Amino acid sequence: MSKTNYLCIQRSQSGKCEPPSPAKMEEMYAKFTAWREKFQENLVDMGGKLDGGGQVVTSEGATDGPFVEAKEVIGGYMIVAAESMEEAIEIVRASPGVVMPGSSVEVREISTS
Repeated sequence: MSKTNYLCIQRSQSGKCEPPSPAKMEEMYAKFTAWREKFQENLVDMGGKLDGGGQVVTSEGATDGPFVEAKEVIGGYMIVAAESMEEAIEIVRASPGVVMPGSSVEVREISTS
């Protein structure tokens, strides 16, 4: 069975949170590294963290965005390859970033037709 690519949009609650301690950062990095190694064949594009600013483009032009009044912030993205939506969800659910309070990942199939 061939694999399908899925866009994974990482979301979190807006607002400031306390930065983790150096020990906690080291622990989080170790978990992330283990996850990345386990699923390396499924990780098509690790994407990256998105900066806070940007532009929203319409047929009339472009305006500043994303909008600060949003309760959720899109913080990053990645693309995973999986044989099904269920497998993509399992891969994402195993990611250490999902367990952060207020965080979630939207998983969307990338259509090729």
